[in-house]
Amino acid sequence: MASLYIDGYENFGWKLEGSEYPIASVDTVTLKFKRDRKICSKAELTRLQRNFDACVSEILSLEGSKYLKASVAAYSVGIVGTAFMAGSVFAVTSNLIVPCIILAVPAFIGWALPYFLYKNISKKRTAEITPLIEQKYDEIYSICEKANALLGAGDSE
Repeated sequence: MASLYIDGYENFGWKLEGSEYPIASVDTVTLKFKRDRKICSKAELTRLQRNFDACVSEILSLEGSKYLKASVAAYSVGIVGTAFMAGSVFAVTSNLIVPCIILAVPAFIGWALPYFLYKNISKKRTAEITPLIEQKYDEIYSICEKANALLGAGDSE
């Protein structure tokens, strides 16, 4: 999302001074911006910037929700399969072969099914979420257009 912030914040009068990539965290970047203190329409630009930030955080939340439901379902089925396998192991240690086989079948299904379940649910969820994410990007674009127009109006005064 760094490029989105860099491109977006320019519309609010911010200039990128530099960026740092911390060694401790691979998936983060620190961006340093600077803005002219005498900028016109600063209050309105700040309001638009807050809207921009809210939209970006909603996009991040939506991106994360694509895989959350699929992960929960896959882990749950895997745990149930493991419980069946534990029952099967207890049955075989008690020399009960038929219950062992009966419990082993859903156990193996519970171990094989999560992969396909995860793929299927995440694919459906991605299809549901993608239009919402695109809508948020369109909203960000219109916010940036308004902010850029305010900056341009302030420069001409």
